[in-house]
Amino acid sequence: MPRQPPRTKPVTIAQAKQYLGKAEEFLASAKDDLTQNRMIAATSSAVHAAINASDVVTGIRSGQRSASEVHSQAMELLKVSGADGMALAKDLARLLALKPKAEYDPSDIALGVARQAVEWASRCVQIARRVLAART
Repeated sequence: MPRQPPRTKPVTIAQAKQYLGKAEEFLASAKDDLTQNRMIAATSSAVHAAINASDVVTGIRSGQRSASEVHSQAMELLKVSGADGMALAKDLARLLALKPKAEYDPSDIALGVARQAVEWASRCVQIARRVLAART
């Protein structure tokens, strides 16, 4: 099957700030869920925090974000978004690997896995904050 061209949407600075707000909210939720022993919710929120952080970085660096349901296309945008994009891509890839288990699989998620997910998401959000702060 031929590779589809990436689907993207333009991102303004104002929208990048909104994506950062979403990333922060998902991260806060993930941390709260972790303290309340809600490992599935913590992991799922961590994934969404990182996805929104990704939109901040690609939005600032390229003026666009992935609009594809295929997360690998977002990874491609990150990889051409400088060292920060590459660093975020590393943790986002780890989190995306947990997404099916957190959102679709009936099994539980171990405390250690959820903690790691929240740590990865925290790093992603820190990168997004730094990239946005450098731009504004």
